[in-house]
Amino acid sequence: MKIAFSTILNLKFPVLAAVAFALLHAQGFADELRESYVARLSARDHFSSRGERLHSAAEVIRQDRANYYVYNIRDDEDEPDTFFANKANRARLEQLLEHGRSEGSAVRRVMNGTPLIKVMIYRDDAGRDYITVTVISD
Repeated sequence: MKIAFSTILNLKFPVLAAVAFALLHAQGFADELRESYVARLSARDHFSSRGERLHSAAEVIRQDRANYYVYNIRDDEDEPDTFFANKANRARLEQLLEHGRSEGSAVRRVMNGTPLIKVMIYRDDAGRDYITVTVISD
């Protein structure tokens, strides 16, 4: 939605003008959604390829992507993505999740169950990538 700056200045209510200006200004600096995918984190995603129990949500999500791309172990609800098809990007998953935002209960649900999750991969205005994780269902 485009609004001319002169229109904002001519608004009769200064508060409304300030809010409109802030919204328009923020829109120009929004982070870019690069990609998203859905995955079921099954019991096998909770263990490394060496059979060791994983200890963080990021490790489980990374193992899900390794299972998908390296070992061809896929759950029916798993979707492909191009970002984590790259091994170097999978290696950065802990950092990407640390810099992202996720539901407060998402980490607990990932570690204690087999949830269906949505992962969204963003790039901020400084060029840094991060992910958000949302639990769709348990």
